Amino acid sequence: MNKIVSRYLVPLILVAFSATTHGANQLPDFTGIVVAAKDSVVNISTSKKSTTSRLQRDFEIPEFPEGSPFGELFKKFFDHDFGLQDRETASLGSGFVISQDGYIMTNHHVVAEADEVIVRLSNRQEYEARLIGSDKDSDVALLKIDAEDLPVLEFGDSNALKVGEWVLAIGSPFGFDHTVTAGIVSAKSRSLPSDNYVPFIQTDVAINPGNSGGPLFNMDGEVIGINSQIYSRSGGFMGLSFAIPIELAVDVAMQIKETGSVSRGWLGVLIQEVTRELAESFGMQNPHGALVAKVMPDSPAQKAGLKVGDVIVEFNGKKVTRSSSLPPLVGRTPVGSTSDVTVIRNRNKRTIRVKIAQLPSNPSQIASVEAPEPPSRSALGVTVSELDDATRETMSVESGVLVTEVDEGGPAREAGIRKGDVISMIDSRSIDSVEEFERASRALEKDQSVALLVQRGDGPIFLAIKPQ
Repeated sequence: MNKIVSRYLVPLILVAFSATTHGANQLPDFTGIVVAAKDSVVNISTSKKSTTSRLQRDFEIPEFPEGSPFGELFKKFFDHDFGLQDRETASLGSGFVISQDGYIMTNHHVVAEADEVIVRLSNRQEYEARLIGSDKDSDVALLKIDAEDLPVLEFGDSNALKVGEWVLAIGSPFGFDHTVTAGIVSAKSRSLPSDNYVPFIQTDVAINPGNSGGPLFNMDGEVIGINSQIYSRSGGFMGLSFAIPIELAVDVAMQIKETGSVSRGWLGVLIQEVTRELAESFGMQNPHGALVAKVMPDSPAQKAGLKVGDVIVEFNGKKVTRSSSLPPLVGRTPVGSTSDVTVIRNRNKRTIRVKIAQLPSNPSQIASVEAPEPPSRSALGVTVSELDDATRETMSVESGVLVTEVDEGGPAREAGIRKGDVISMIDSRSIDSVEEFERASRALEKDQSVALLVQRGDGPIFLAIKPQ
């Protein structure tokens, strides 16, 4: 009996061992990357000095009207009675060497407003760094230390990354130098609400405070991103981290080095997402692209002939899958170059050539992504009136009708129309009066989605409505 058992048991053990060994061989080995890259990754510590009274650390001075005697009284109380003290705040981050003569790349938020920046290498040598420049919009900063013959990292191609591919991060979370964490690419070209011009690489690599500014590597040991942000409800890592693509970061750093500032392309449109209902109203089979809700005056878009209601589906041959895909494409386009913008207008595709201009410094002129307020369900049920001069000035509109009442449970309420909205377009038809509004409303087909352009306090927005 024992011979029979051993006869079959030994082969089974060998098969199991072989399978386990084969599986282990499939797991990535990061040791070579770490050995080759660790000397190029640096620790960054910053300090900022501020002057406050001891009491101000725990209490804030209340705000009083200008000229109020109470304001001066409180100021004297805080400053004089308790004395002023110098207060120093410190923060930690990471970075990496990009040239042998001491240029280092990190995040803008790591060094923002710092009075002193100290860079520590892997051999524990410390240098006081000089800030060459930084860019808040891309969260990239360039530092310089007085050192020579530093080891430099190689850059890879972030566009070649595939979702599910292994990646590796090296940084200083919580000040622990040269900590290595690994994971996979979770998504690409991810847009975050506060960063219109960065198509982030999303990973599940463990990133914590102090990792910011450190490199993200592919399995060839090449830098393909800068670790920048995490999504967290606790302040610590929760499985979502975001890195700036290295091509964008290098472009920003080189502009900072050569000119001291960063130049971005500007189209001059306000855009929003295309919902399923809006796609139906524009004759699109599926929702995609960026819907133009407003064309800025004297902008490249206006000069080229782009119109409100156009859906931008391609920019320079690259598909615009979501509205958030457009700003990074435009931002990286050289100023003064001509771009092909493919739009859907009146259910037909056309390509318009636009000469890209410099992004204005005035935030009110910058094209941003405006997300529509989703309808509670998904046509008209509204009372409207002519626009008066005060409404035109307040809402910054030239034409349209003012919504004075929205029927309870009616199509308009279901579509998300509110009292106080200005309806300026119905189904690509401009509305200049109540008569035009009523005529356009009567011409609509029942149970077929159409797009209404609504001017609201926070900007223009398209809403889909289904007449009943």
